[in-house]
Amino acid sequence: MSKLISLERYAVFLGVALLTVLSLVAAYWFAWMLVPALFFAALTALGVHDVTQPRHSILRNYPVLGHMRFLFEGVRPEIRQYLIESDQDEEPFSRDDRSLVYQRAKGVEDKRPFGTRKRVYDAGYAWLTHSIQPVHLTDTDFRVRIGNDACKKPYDASLYNISAMSFGALSANAILALNTGAKIGGFAHDTGEGGVSRYHREGGGDLIYEVGSGYFGCRADDGSFNADRFAEQSASDQIKMIEVKLSQGAKPGHGGMLPASKISPEIAEARGVPMGQDCVSPASHSAFSTPIEMMEFLDLLRERSGGKPVGFKLCIGHRREFMCIVKAMLKTGVVPDFIVVDGTEGGTGAAPVEFANHVGMPMTEGLTFVHNTLRGAGLRDQVKIGAAGKLITAFDIARALALGADWVNSARGFMFAIGCIQAQACHTNHCPVGVATQDPLRQHALDVNNKSQRVARFHDNTLKALGEMAGAAGLSDPRHFLPHHFMTRQSDAQMVTGDEAYPYLPEGFLLKKGADQSGYKERWNRARAESFQPVQ
Repeated sequence: MSKLISLERYAVFLGVALLTVLSLVAAYWFAWMLVPALFFAALTALGVHDVTQPRHSILRNYPVLGHMRFLFEGVRPEIRQYLIESDQDEEPFSRDDRSLVYQRAKGVEDKRPFGTRKRVYDAGYAWLTHSIQPVHLTDTDFRVRIGNDACKKPYDASLYNISAMSFGALSANAILALNTGAKIGGFAHDTGEGGVSRYHREGGGDLIYEVGSGYFGCRADDGSFNADRFAEQSASDQIKMIEVKLSQGAKPGHGGMLPASKISPEIAEARGVPMGQDCVSPASHSAFSTPIEMMEFLDLLRERSGGKPVGFKLCIGHRREFMCIVKAMLKTGVVPDFIVVDGTEGGTGAAPVEFANHVGMPMTEGLTFVHNTLRGAGLRDQVKIGAAGKLITAFDIARALALGADWVNSARGFMFAIGCIQAQACHTNHCPVGVATQDPLRQHALDVNNKSQRVARFHDNTLKALGEMAGAAGLSDPRHFLPHHFMTRQSDAQMVTGDEAYPYLPEGFLLKKGADQSGYKERWNRARAESFQPVQ
């Protein structure tokens, strides 16, 4: 009996071998039988290879037939996305959210009949409290001025901008479409740490120049920061703000490397790196190692850029370390113009699974912490806060503004606007729609003229929806959203207002004697401006 079961494993292999023999015999009389004979012979040869190869046990035990497993495994993501996944499943963005972006980008109907699909009585459901006296807003070009008293060239930024995505991670056509769309719509495009490429410049849209630990576009030959090259780069009128990247939500605390094989002449030009060598992005900056040195570096960037707004981006990790930075602001008098809080739920490129899933603070908690720390130190009115992390709907933006953000950025939302289908093949160079690839043929499918219009429409329609939400709450501007405008269901029978869940803490409380506020003062007392190490 056991021998029969063992033979069953080879039934398909033996079957195609037998069909090969029969087809060859039949071909003696019927020449056309050579075609199936060759087909079955190829399968038989495959079976022989499967039985003898050492890598896959399943193929040794189930020759020929075992390949079905790899076939189904290969198409599983597509089968799940198109046939099995529900409209609410977040993988990582739900079909509902993606469809909303597509509709707004195309300028087609984005309304829905028959009521909400949300489970409004489940824990986690959140909603906006509306007014009996709504306001109709006609001008939805909402802007915030970024730049404190030390800034000579403040920038009036849109409340919704394109988050950091580098040329190299995205294709040339994708960068050009995004930046051209930003030009049409009058909003900003963050370059990502890969530097300012020719495609950023060709689009003509406003740029936020991100300076990462690799100092791309402003690096010396040894990879260190070069102030003269930075001054030359940042002199462009197209560059409106300078953002130092301390960490990103996808992989905070992790560096990166672009292999020499993937460095094209255009990437080398944008990054200022040589061809034929691996391009390394260290996990930390070499230009500074203490909070005070970091403030001095920001001051240098402000000076050498001609007084443009200067700030930094981070995903919150050790909360005490951020407080070290704030203490350095107080001690040096150098206060950045802005801080961008990136949540761990962010990320367009590839990241180690453990980092993507378990390192870094989510945006809501990170934003709340940064906002309240600056309030506690008496600096909130001098520093604008940007937020990033899965913010693609007007409700997402409104809630971030209520929690303390002055504006928000989105990366994947604008990727959807230029045709991303969430294939999650960004790191393979095989992006099916030409967004995240350097393959010339694949990116040729992305039409810049068409997609740039979609980028502008998505931005415009999203801000219109934001204006409608603000008006529904009785507000004349979405920047007036506060936590109490939102409610959240914590359990099946309990609701809390936003100011209960995420309260604004008192101005200057960290500088005064008094009771601790949710552990803030305990961390504040262990923070110091001279070092990121804790006070012992």
